[in-house]
Amino acid sequence: MIRHTVVFTLRHAHGSLQEKMFLRDAKAALEDIPGVEKFEQLRQVSKKNDYRFGFSMEFADKKAYEAYDNHPKHVNFVQDRWNREVESFLEIDYEAL
Repeated sequence: MIRHTVVFTLRHAHGSLQEKMFLRDAKAALEDIPGVEKFEQLRQVSKKNDYRFGFSMEFADKKAYEAYDNHPKHVNFVQDRWNREVESFLEIDYEAL
């Protein structure tokens, strides 16, 4: 199993319509890609970093994760929205021990 996580901050003002639309559109674009399991959108609450949101999802194996990473819906979302609207991020992919 691989757990794909990313924490990020958007360029949009906190609570803005643009912020809400980004989160809505991200969910619509990503959660139904084949292989995605347990998709979650999260609000970051720790004062230990400046990120505001997180996405977490699981994949059965590396092959499923790679298929997601190369899927046209994911690639298009990254190119059309993520690269323009995300100010900073940290991506971490875990494999169970």
